[in-house]
Amino acid sequence: MTEVAVTDCNLNSVCQHLEERCCVEDQPARRTSSTGAKLWGRVRNRLLRQKLDPQAVQSKNWHVDVIEMSGIKVEFSMKFTSRDLSLKRTPSKKQSGVFGVKISVVTKRERSKVPYIVRQCIEEVEKRGIDEVGIYRISGVATDIQALKAAFDTNTKDILVMLSDMDINAIAGTLKLYFRELPEPLLTDRLYPAFMEGISLSDPAAKENCMMHLLRSLPDPNLITFLTLLEHLKRVAEKEPVNKMSLHNLATVFGPTLLRPSEAESNKPHVTLASDIWSHDVMAQVQVLLYYLQHSPISFAELKRNTLYFSTDV
Repeated sequence: MTEVAVTDCNLNSVCQHLEERCCVEDQPARRTSSTGAKLWGRVRNRLLRQKLDPQAVQSKNWHVDVIEMSGIKVEFSMKFTSRDLSLKRTPSKKQSGVFGVKISVVTKRERSKVPYIVRQCIEEVEKRGIDEVGIYRISGVATDIQALKAAFDTNTKDILVMLSDMDINAIAGTLKLYFRELPEPLLTDRLYPAFMEGISLSDPAAKENCMMHLLRSLPDPNLITFLTLLEHLKRVAEKEPVNKMSLHNLATVFGPTLLRPSEAESNKPHVTLASDIWSHDVMAQVQVLLYYLQHSPISFAELKRNTLYFSTDV
């Protein structure tokens, strides 16, 4: 029996985990691959479409489900955990580290435009992980990620050796963890409502003006880091035939991490049904990053030159 806690941001990871379990458990019985694929399809559809009643969602009990096909039975239980509880950002108590510390503090301390951890992780992924199937989607080993986190936090001299020896998925996971643990998302709490409104505009010219204006409104460390990550993800997507990571896949992985509602926004009344896991907000977060990924190269210098013609009030 497989037990999974489903949050509104880890559903793809849940599906991947169950897929691996289905494949592993299917092999000893020597079933055809088509049977395993069909069974997995049913499990995945059930997970994605499952509608729990409000009482079940609010309770701490697991919801049990069973799917059976051709003599193979998959039994799993799940419960919904609000993203407010699962991914709440908490500032680091030790301002000497990099995880949980404001990006402006880190760049000022390092005297750099982009945090060292971001530059090094990107460099390593592009050096030996850009052809890795599922890069950024497949999770690294948690202990490896924690080891890298501790190394970056303590600024150990062995960090480059560790990076060269570490599994590439752990390095990708460390980069995601860094952005997830920022006390404020990279695209900032203040601009979150404006990003949500901008991406919903139907007129292409109005959307372009709004989305570029929002980038100009970001603090310089946030903007430069975002543009650096953006170009990196585009280079990763160029290898999609090999690594199977399209722009949309990458936007799905990074969007909800780079752009999340503030605590005040999250505390507004909302319906927390399991069917709302892929809520309008989450899809919009993905679409915001996808918009920039699909956009022609964005120059920091060009954005700043155009700042003279726009108000910075949003």
